[in-house]
Parts: sequence; C-alpha cells; structure tokens
Amino acid sequence: MHNVTHFPYDEFGLFHENIAEWDLDVEVPSVRRFFVAVDGLRQVSGLQWGDATPELALLHGGAQNAHTFDTVALALARPLVALDLPGHGHSDPSPGGSAAVVAHAHDIGRALDQLLTGPRPLVGMSLGGLVALTLAHDRPDLVTSLVMIDITPGVNAEKSKYITDFVNGPPSFDDFDALLERTIAHNPTRSVSSLRRGILHNAIQRPDGTWVWRHQQHPRSSFAAPPVTELWTMLEELKMPVTLLRALGPGSVVDDEDEAEFLRRCPHANVVPVAGSGHSIQGDAPLVLAALLQRFCV
Repeated sequence: MHNVTHFPYDEFGLFHENIAEWDLDVEVPSVRRFFVAVDGLRQVSGLQWGDATPELALLHGGAQNAHTFDTVALALARPLVALDLPGHGHSDPSPGGSAAVVAHAHDIGRALDQLLTGPRPLVGMSLGGLVALTLAHDRPDLVTSLVMIDITPGVNAEKSKYITDFVNGPPSFDDFDALLERTIAHNPTRSVSSLRRGILHNAIQRPDGTWVWRHQQHPRSSFAAPPVTELWTMLEELKMPVTLLRALGPGSVVDDEDEAEFLRRCPHANVVPVAGSGHSIQGDAPLVLAALLQRFCV
C-alpha cells in the first residue's frame, strides 16, 4: 500500500526559499514557462526570466531541469532563458533518447531561433555543456560565447560513475520521503530544504502514490553522443570566446588531464577553478557561478 499524499506544487511559488537560503537582496522578477515547437508536435519547454529580450541561455545537466538555475537566475537579475533539455523537465522526449547530444543541439537550436532576437552567450552544465558545445559549433550564428560548467569531451563513464549510479537508481519510489532520503545521501553538503525544492521541481507523483523523476517517465535508449574525438574537434574549431568552469570539490568529473587537453585544443579558452563545489556548481555555489557568468556572458 503506497502512501498517497499529494503535494501541492506551484513551480513559481518557491523562489522565496532560494532568496532566503542565499540571503539575496532581490525581488522575484517576472518568470513564465514557455513551450516552443521544434519538430512537428514535439516541444521544448523552459523558463523565461524577465520580460525583456533574453541576454543569455542556460542548459542544465542530465537528469536535471531548468529550475536547477533558479538561484543563479535570481542573483544575476538579467533577462534570460533556462531550457529543459528534450526528455527532461517539461520538454517532450527526443527520438534519440535522453542523452542524444546531437539531436538535443538540433532541438535547442530550433527553440533558440524562436526565443532570441540574435546571438547570445550560451551556458551548459554537464550534458548540457556537450549540447552547448555542439550547438555553438553547428550554429555559431546563435552563440556569441560559450561557458561549459564542469564538463569536457574527455569525461567518461568511469569519471562520472558516482553521478550516473545515482541517476540510474530505482525507477520509482514508494513515497516522497524515500526519494528525499536517497537525494540527501547523494548530496550531503546541501540543505534539506534545497533538496526538497529540487525534488518538487524534478519529480512527479503518480496516481498510485509512487514518485518518479521526470526524466524517467520516458523510455531509456543508448547514449547517443558523438565520438569523443569529434567533440574535441568541435571545440578546436570554435572561434568564439570559450570558458570552462571546473569544480574542484568532491563529485567533479573534470580532472587535470581533461583541463590540459581542453587548453591544448582551445588555447584561447579561459579555465576557472571553483573551489568548494562539486559537479553541480549551480547548486553548491550559485552566487559564485552568477558572478562568473556576469563576467563571461557579456
């Protein structure tokens, strides 16, 4: 017998928690959810922060969603768009699967064609970073500069095992507390309130009371990223400003070898270490990330 306790959820009603947790002196701006068609009836969704023309675009990592950047967006206080990758959040799945980098880049490009009035800085974390790299290479008309958060083409299954083991965990949970308990164990440095908030944004309760991550609603398929050599070549061929933000805390998936190869392939890139943060810099150090984006997303 499952515990059928339905949680009221207002995705725009939790920003006061972000503001309080990080002691931000800001007012909540206008935020709206959008849906744009990218392929027939398939849609990409996301959040538009502010009413003015977006000044930058943010792409989250695998198994996350656009709300992962809420604190960063509040701290930036700039008009921007944070998108749900296909098969994540409120976006429709891609025929290529949840990790189809090339297909995702194609879909995100079509979405940005409709959301932006010209090229803008593009920020991508983890899987979103590889999608951003591919999009910057294939559609330089959309991207003025690229920021990659704790990801390079050299990241492999061994380096990311700690993360993928969590993502590929149980397909469902009997109740909210079970989901929260597992999430706390995986993120011991985060506040319980922030993890609870993240789950409400990133999971849904089924009619029988069980809980499932939003990205697990869709059938899994094999990883469809381009070969590593192809991604490195894409990086090599970029002409725009490129920045790698490398987390230095436990959970980072980028090592010294990755950083050296990144700079060898893209000598003009900036590499900025972020101390005290694990893989998800937007969760561990959102104010540091916001300051760095102010610096590099101009």
